[in-house]
Amino acid sequence: MNGNDYIAKILKSEGVEFITCFPSNPLIETAAKEGIRPVAFRHERGAIMAADGFSRISDRQRFGVVAIQAQAGAENAMGGIAQAYADNIPILVLPGGLFLNQIAVKPNFSAVHNYQGIVKQVEAIYRPEDIGNAMRRAFHALRNGPCGPVVVELTTDVCGRDVPEASQNYQSPGSIQQQPSAGAIKDAAAALLGASKPVLWAGQGVLFAGATAELRALAELTGIPVFCTMPGKSAMDEQHPLCLGAGSGLTTMAAGKWLTECDLILALGSSLTRTFYGQPIRGKKVLIQNTDNHHDINKDESVDIGLLGDTKLTLLALIDEIKGQIGSNGTGDADQTKAEIAATKNEWLKEWEPLLTSNEEPLNTYRVIHEIDQTLDRENSIVTHDAGAPRDSLVPFYTATTPHSYVGWGKTTHLGFGIPLMIGAKMAHPDKFCLNFMGDAAFGMSGLDIETAVRSGFAITTVLLNNGGMATYPGGFPTAREKYGVSHMQGDYAKIAEGMGAVGITVKKVAEMAPALTEAQRLNADGQTVLIDVHSNMEAKKSRY
Repeated sequence: MNGNDYIAKILKSEGVEFITCFPSNPLIETAAKEGIRPVAFRHERGAIMAADGFSRISDRQRFGVVAIQAQAGAENAMGGIAQAYADNIPILVLPGGLFLNQIAVKPNFSAVHNYQGIVKQVEAIYRPEDIGNAMRRAFHALRNGPCGPVVVELTTDVCGRDVPEASQNYQSPGSIQQQPSAGAIKDAAAALLGASKPVLWAGQGVLFAGATAELRALAELTGIPVFCTMPGKSAMDEQHPLCLGAGSGLTTMAAGKWLTECDLILALGSSLTRTFYGQPIRGKKVLIQNTDNHHDINKDESVDIGLLGDTKLTLLALIDEIKGQIGSNGTGDADQTKAEIAATKNEWLKEWEPLLTSNEEPLNTYRVIHEIDQTLDRENSIVTHDAGAPRDSLVPFYTATTPHSYVGWGKTTHLGFGIPLMIGAKMAHPDKFCLNFMGDAAFGMSGLDIETAVRSGFAITTVLLNNGGMATYPGGFPTAREKYGVSHMQGDYAKIAEGMGAVGITVKKVAEMAPALTEAQRLNADGQTVLIDVHSNMEAKKSRY
């Protein structure tokens, strides 16, 4: 067999069921022969982002795999790969490569030479004998250590050659987990119990480690409230009385209050990367950080105790240590904390109720969010935002319940990510209702992949805020806006969706919103992709605390 055949067999042996792709790569055919379904997108970026979405909700048990073309294809993919890198998402990217004798010839594009700053690991196949070893290294990197994109560049003429039988030596690598030292766990437990107003800060690593039950157990044992980062949103049921909610750069009143007033933060599964799209560490705190990447400890913040290791193992060790110090029944003084959280939440929601229940038309953004929150079967849905105003508005107000019922993303925020992300989520969980909430500007970046959802049968719903502009910048460039119409846009997006084979639903009245969502759930269950074109306003208010 040649190299491409062998790679397809390796993917099959690893349990890969799908590869996303565009437009051409020998693996598309060899994978299909192995029974791996190729799903072609309308752009390389969409294929990368769908693989990202697949991996985000698979907790390192399965991985999104992408096959793209050499040269222009590998170049077009860079934005999607950069976002996966910024958000620490493990995907396997298999770009076509140059002929061996053309690698050093300018201006030919080499992934190995150009991807270095946006991937966890990248290498090229230079001999057919090296394929098994390269793929073993790739899957080892996907399963172990910090998460990130892994790239194996398929040199065209090399992968077309036969692989000697003696070199067909692939052996699947396992997962290797580590936990912090006993001394570090003991110090962290003592500091946590000695704090007057601590907070548990839950990052994406809690989800990837499958540690949501352990997070809840620690919170209930100690009575310490939980804040979820945007990528960590859904790590804690937001209906739980100890959950403060989640935050991007914006957050709930309860989260803002505790993050300001707390004297200690235990960050779990979090890089604590400083970003405009995340909450800052407010003032001087005792800071305990758990991560699987030693580069993240003391990177942006001064960390008092570092807990390097798997988040689930770390939580289990902390729970055992705390029980040893205070007993299995815990502190028993959480009622006051729960009451304070409930009172703060009620105060916050009372402030926002006029917008969440607004009857104004065009529809207020927050009324749309309220209808989504009230209408969906949250435990059987996966919801995401897009970049900009949809993210800022939705993250604090949509109630995430079960793990991955919400997908928060964005240390670098690529417009249009929501559509391919949700297609990838649907590929991973075809039984779930998958909805992305986006603006009309974001639709311009990935709208054609509505047709991908239709063609592939991975039916999703897009709720699009059709307000004729970029709501994140309502006061930006007033002269350019007034004189030249910059940031104004228009479109009948329901009609565009219908032209691609989806069902388009136009909503102009408040009373139409909930029925549209109910109908979308029914249509998705029947395999039909839906776009709900909501004529909305340019609401500028954000939840800043």
